[in-house]
Amino acid sequence: MTTRAGFVALIGEPNAGKSTLLNRMVGAKVSIVTHKVQTTRARIRGVAMEGAAQIVFVDTPGLFSPRRRLDRAMVAAAWGGAADADLVVLLVEAHRGVTEGVERILEGLANIGKGRRVALAINKIDRVEAPVLLGLSEDLNARYPFEKTFMISAERGYGTDDLRRWLAESLPEGPWLYPEDQIADLPMRMIAAEITREKLTLRLHQELPYQLTVETESWQERKDGSARIDQIIYVARDGHKGIILGKGGETIKAISQAARAELEEFLDRKVHLFLQVKVRPNWLEEAERYSEMGLDFRDGN
Repeated sequence: MTTRAGFVALIGEPNAGKSTLLNRMVGAKVSIVTHKVQTTRARIRGVAMEGAAQIVFVDTPGLFSPRRRLDRAMVAAAWGGAADADLVVLLVEAHRGVTEGVERILEGLANIGKGRRVALAINKIDRVEAPVLLGLSEDLNARYPFEKTFMISAERGYGTDDLRRWLAESLPEGPWLYPEDQIADLPMRMIAAEITREKLTLRLHQELPYQLTVETESWQERKDGSARIDQIIYVARDGHKGIILGKGGETIKAISQAARAELEEFLDRKVHLFLQVKVRPNWLEEAERYSEMGLDFRDGN
């Protein structure tokens, strides 16, 4: 049996559905999914098996116009993920069509797409009528020579099997890159931090989720099979700390409970989770914070 393996980069605007598609393809939650944009920060790899092929999906940060150092590092990581991949899939939201952001991505693809196989996936197709979909497909294919176009709903699963099969067939022949039962190559400490950050993002409003980061400070395996996980939530201002703690500590308690429940489901064992909030006014300018997120601090210059 001939085995195949390779990297597939998922690119698109923030909220285009990349993380939802990654989780759908892998069959497990390995990437943050929220209604807020720009939640994926690092390049997250999820591993999916399709027949004798191993597809390593790279869920990249959304491509947008960067303003801050963190934004610039995220965009650099996204384009880096696309440039390093064997195949690239551009996700475009059906109901939003060709936005300014999509036009900028198409311009970027003109540079990194040369000699690379690029597919188009029009996502959230359940939100528009068929004639609109066909018109959008024609417009996008006129702008860029996509090798293949797929109409999908990452959330509902429409068309995703066809996309996965095509990707599996299109990967180069070679040995698998990961053990067959591995679904992600992020360290568990980082996955745990991402789970807590997701719960913070879902609970908090407006700009605050972008002003915080979560790090797993320690991970202790206990004799009874459970794990003790200590995490630090770094925020930029004292006021942010008060918001996260909430009245009488209610907010952080709810966040901790939600994160612990998901960690226990993910790890299939009991978890003791302890959260601490620390104010670090300049964490967005600290190289160490970026390496914890899997980003290159220098890319933010």
